[in-house]
Amino acid sequence: MRLFHVSEDPNIKDFIPRIPYRQDLDQSQGLVWALNERCLPNFLTPRDCPRVAYHVGINTRADDIDIFFSSGARHVVAIEHGWFSIIASAKLYLYEFDPINFHLQDDTAGYYISHHTERPIDIIEIRDLFGALFERDVEVRILNRLWDLRDKVLVSSLNWSFCRMGNARPR
Repeated sequence: MRLFHVSEDPNIKDFIPRIPYRQDLDQSQGLVWALNERCLPNFLTPRDCPRVAYHVGINTRADDIDIFFSSGARHVVAIEHGWFSIIASAKLYLYEFDPINFHLQDDTAGYYISHHTERPIDIIEIRDLFGALFERDVEVRILNRLWDLRDKVLVSSLNWSFCRMGNARPR
């Protein structure tokens, strides 16, 4: 298993556990977050880019595959058109971790956590984010607004991730 942290910062030497901001998580222990390769495409955009990402999971129904996929891909990342040029010129850095200290936090999202300071075992620079998505057989959708798609995916049987929706264009 390979685990990654995605960042726009090329100079992180150590990942020190931080208290999670999410109220549904234990606020008494710091965590280092990583994600698996299956869910890595959900984060191959600049951090603040709003996006609706979804993929086929073990409980995905055939009718949802028919409705939400058209290209043969089984993973979609949808962005708003205003982010196209930003993504086209952005660079990201994948920090790969030794998985030994990590344990699964959320299988659907692909999140793993460690309570230890983690030092990356590799750093991979990505200069072509769209190319990186296409290499992973991800369909990229460019939309005017994300909210309608989000609402439909939310009630589907798909595995999904809605990131930075506070930055999305209003309904």
